[in-house]
Amino acid sequence: MKVEQALEKFRELSALVVGDVCLDRWCRYEPVFAQPSRETGLPRVAVTSYESTAGAAGTVASNLAALGTGRVAALGVIGEDGHGFELRRALEARGIEHDALVVEPGRPTFTYTKLINDRTGVEDLPRIDYVPPRDLAPETDAELVRRFRTLAPAFDVIVVSDQAEIDVGGAVTPGLREAIAEFAESKPRKTVWVDSRARAERFRSVLLKLNREEAEDACHRLNIPLDHQALRRYTSAPTLIVTSGAEGAIIIDHRGVTPVPARRVEQPVDICGAGDSFNAGASLMLTLTGDAMQAASFGNLIASITIMKSGTGTATPGEVIRAFQQLGEASCVHNDKRGSSPHR
Repeated sequence: MKVEQALEKFRELSALVVGDVCLDRWCRYEPVFAQPSRETGLPRVAVTSYESTAGAAGTVASNLAALGTGRVAALGVIGEDGHGFELRRALEARGIEHDALVVEPGRPTFTYTKLINDRTGVEDLPRIDYVPPRDLAPETDAELVRRFRTLAPAFDVIVVSDQAEIDVGGAVTPGLREAIAEFAESKPRKTVWVDSRARAERFRSVLLKLNREEAEDACHRLNIPLDHQALRRYTSAPTLIVTSGAEGAIIIDHRGVTPVPARRVEQPVDICGAGDSFNAGASLMLTLTGDAMQAASFGNLIASITIMKSGTGTATPGEVIRAFQQLGEASCVHNDKRGSSPHR
């Protein structure tokens, strides 16, 4: 399939991004204004400007929208606070539907506040995170599951972003994981793509995408040696994709292990969000072709574009076409020599 054809067909697809939708606040501070507080004597960080963008699952959604996906919606939980308002605005600015977000009063919206030195352009102070300190209220959890079950059948692509690194506060609860597994088993032709930082082994019957460290940690939690096939079988995953940055990715399925090289980039600007952009591009290509190798190759390409931008960048169709031209591959996406096959 020609890359131009794939990008055009993305317009016919719909994607639901489920999980930890958070707010990224990029705050620029002026060091010369950092006089100590008169009241406490503590130095202050003088923020002079900031930009708000959707982060974590929101970064995946932004990348899907930037690639021209016909419909993109976000499903997660936010607080009844200013950060929740900013997050809705950030999603709306990207053309991402946010009506499905569940609001839980008294819960802080998951927010990363990044402090960037205005003189150097470098993030050089500790990040300030607003982290939900407790699990979802039972009624919130039930509503999240209900909305997933109602919405999911209408979408071609389901991308689950399980970003919480601790066992409390995350939006991807045991109840939601069960609903996701049931959906994947009942809709085998749908793309159900899961990226989990700290709980991959708890998912079932979905395509799992992990980075190398996450795969190692999952095997450690299962008390087994590092064995990607064992992890795939344990989770009943039709396919496991493990990414390794500049080394590319490997695809693990019932046929064995297949390496997929990355498009090498000299001196990347910012690798933050590379995995999210990979998820967006690869899940769309998988939906079109049913071929995990083509999907991973395309995901690697998208990530190679976004890491050359500050912050959690996105890739536009024009940038994708130029990147393929630079590789001498503008005419087509490589075919898997083993033959195309369904991803489930």
